[in-house]
Amino acid sequence: MGNQLDRITHLNYSELPTGDPSGIEKDELRVGVAYFFSDEEEDLDDRGQSERYTVRDPSPSETEGHILLNEIEFSAYSCQECIFSKLRGSQDLSVYPMQGLLTFCKPGDLLELIFICPTADHTLPPSPHWAVYIGQGQIIHLHRGEIRKDNVFEVGGGCMGRVVSSWYRYRPLTAELVLQNACGHLGLRSDEICWTNSESFAAWCRFGNREFKASGEVHSGNLQYFLKLHLEENNIHTMRFHSLEELIREKRNLDASGKLRVIKELSMMENKE
Repeated sequence: MGNQLDRITHLNYSELPTGDPSGIEKDELRVGVAYFFSDEEEDLDDRGQSERYTVRDPSPSETEGHILLNEIEFSAYSCQECIFSKLRGSQDLSVYPMQGLLTFCKPGDLLELIFICPTADHTLPPSPHWAVYIGQGQIIHLHRGEIRKDNVFEVGGGCMGRVVSSWYRYRPLTAELVLQNACGHLGLRSDEICWTNSESFAAWCRFGNREFKASGEVHSGNLQYFLKLHLEENNIHTMRFHSLEELIREKRNLDASGKLRVIKELSMMENKE
C-alpha cells in the first residue's frame, strides 16, 4: 500500500501505515500505531457558556453576523519554528452562525465549532470541536470515541463556527487527500482510534503528520515544543512539552477552562516561583 491512500474501512487497522501520506517524513522516525479511545468529552448537545465566551458589543464592522470572542490567544513552536498560531493581531478570529459560515467553506477545510448561547446553569463548555468539512453541509469528525459523518446543522445547530485550516503551519495536503483521509476512517471506534481529541484527528486529515496521533512520535530530549499563552498587556506565559500530542491536550484544556481562570492560575503559579 505504501504511501498510496486507498479506502481502508475494509482493512485491519494494524495493517495501515503510520506515515505522512505526502511522503515527506523520515523513515527513521516512523513508529507503530498506538490504539487509544478518545479521552476527550465533547458533548455537542449539552454545552454551557463560560466567561471566556462573553460577546463584546458589536462594532459597525461586526453587524453582518460575525462576532469576536474573549478567548485565549496561542502560538506554538517546535524548536524555533512556529507551527501553530491563533493571534488576533495577525488573523481574523471572528466566528459565524452555521449558515453564514458554510457560504465560504470548501471541502477539505477544517472547522471549529463553538457553542456560545447562554444557558441557565452557565456550566463550563468543553473544548471547541474540530471537524473536516466535506461539502453539502456535511462534516467528518471524532465524537465520543467514533469517527462519524454528520450534518453540521444537526451537530452544531446552536453553535458558532470558523474556518481554522491555516492555524497549523504545516504544509497541507491537497483537498482530495484530506477528504480521503477523513472518509477512509469513517466508522472506526474505540481501540481502533489513535487520536485523543477532535482537533488532532481533523489536523491529521489535513496535514498527514504522525505527530497528531497518540504516541505518534519518538520522545527525545532534543525534541521540544513550546506553547505560548498571549495574555493581556504583552504578558506571555510559555510552557514546554516533549510531544505535539501533549501540547494539544494542554492547549485544549486551557481553552476550555476559561480565560479569566487561566490568568488567575498563572498569576498564582508565577507568585510561587
